[in-house]
Amino acid sequence: MKRARRTKIVATLGPASEDPEVIEKLFEAGADVFRLNMSHLPRERLIERVGVIRAIEQRLRRPIAILLDLQGPKLRVGRFAQDAALLESGQTFVLDGDAAPGDATRVHLPHPEILSSLEPGHTVLIDDGKLRLSVTEASPDRVVTRVLVGGRISNRKGVSLPDTTIPVAAMTEKDRLDLEAGLAANVDWIAVSFVQRPEDVAEVKAIAGGRALVMAKIEKPQALARLDAIMEASDGLMVARGDLGVEMPLEQVPGVQKRITRGARRLGRPVVVATQMLESMITAPVPTRAEVSDVATAVYEGADAVMLSAESASGAFPVEAVATMNRIAEQVERDAIYWSIIAAQRSAPEATASDAIAASAHQIVDTLNLDAIMAWTASGSTALRLARARPNASVIALTPKRETARRLALAWGTHPIVTNDASDIDDMSFRACKFAVRERFAQVGDRVIVVAGLPFGTPGATNLIRIAQVTREHAAKA
Repeated sequence: MKRARRTKIVATLGPASEDPEVIEKLFEAGADVFRLNMSHLPRERLIERVGVIRAIEQRLRRPIAILLDLQGPKLRVGRFAQDAALLESGQTFVLDGDAAPGDATRVHLPHPEILSSLEPGHTVLIDDGKLRLSVTEASPDRVVTRVLVGGRISNRKGVSLPDTTIPVAAMTEKDRLDLEAGLAANVDWIAVSFVQRPEDVAEVKAIAGGRALVMAKIEKPQALARLDAIMEASDGLMVARGDLGVEMPLEQVPGVQKRITRGARRLGRPVVVATQMLESMITAPVPTRAEVSDVATAVYEGADAVMLSAESASGAFPVEAVATMNRIAEQVERDAIYWSIIAAQRSAPEATASDAIAASAHQIVDTLNLDAIMAWTASGSTALRLARARPNASVIALTPKRETARRLALAWGTHPIVTNDASDIDDMSFRACKFAVRERFAQVGDRVIVVAGLPFGTPGATNLIRIAQVTREHAAKA
């Protein structure tokens, strides 16, 4: 199943898309990666959901990536005596350690570590920023605030702290159990929520132990102060614009999106742009023009993937949302302006053999106007370095490892194929040409680039590049 685009699509599964037939339709409509959101998916249903995806993968004979999204620490206020209260702008409101039901003057904040971290001048946002408080007095068990923007506050509403570094790890006990369950189910990517520091990513990577790649979700302003270190520590990045837009001025989010996208591309880390991309399609069969422009902007910027959340998880038109996103990406990539933008952002190769090979492959693609780079890869690093250069050719990743093929399903421009490793250079070239024909990336008479590392099967040993011509014999064996 050859995609007519290089940007990938991540679709979140949920009540609207848990039926196996719908999941298959989502894949056929264009989804390359399925996101399992552990904020809503019961752990006992995880293995069942993964099994459905793997059955579809086997039936359609295409690697599918599964992204397990950990919930992370959720901060919430306690309960109210009347289930809710009305806060007036300008009034005083207290957050404290008293578990008694709240009223219009105070409420329990069941997070003592947060109470002890707040300082005068810090902002407290409640219910996705609908209510805004400013801390005037702070002690370890009681924080006095002034209500800047009032409104109705009800039981268990979420709390965001844009000015406060939360002294807790990004993983809760629930996350640890979810992570172990996901690793046991052989998911491909782990998304870490509310990352504030590179240590948050390192903790998850240590537990994963290479069994899955780890993606840092950038959704807190505190992460931006350590962004370079977080990107270095991560295998991939997600621009999680939902919480990011709550905790910082909305007008700053587009610039942050570009900064993360370009930084991730420079390092060769896959980057996903997420949240509210086609939000209106939760209830409508077509998106707004602004939403189409939003998706197109992420594609023009060179993001590896664009993501659907509620649109595919709980919306009325999940398959239509994926199909719409697919058409937008295809159209953008047909635009000559797209390639001029991609070329202008291209990073210089690093002083490594793999980057030298990637740069050479890119130049050959442009000089000979080729459509396919056939990359033999065990770990996936060869394909990722080739994708980093954003060549105007598809990167067909040939790997003996199914888990590598699945992980690469998230990466820009890659078309992963599971096959036995090459036995020698002639076998490498012959089978590369055969797969190029079989997967409809080339036909008899075309030339393709073959990239590999010698000795075969050695991770990170990319040191060989070859131009091969497709013959009738290759086509006959395809």
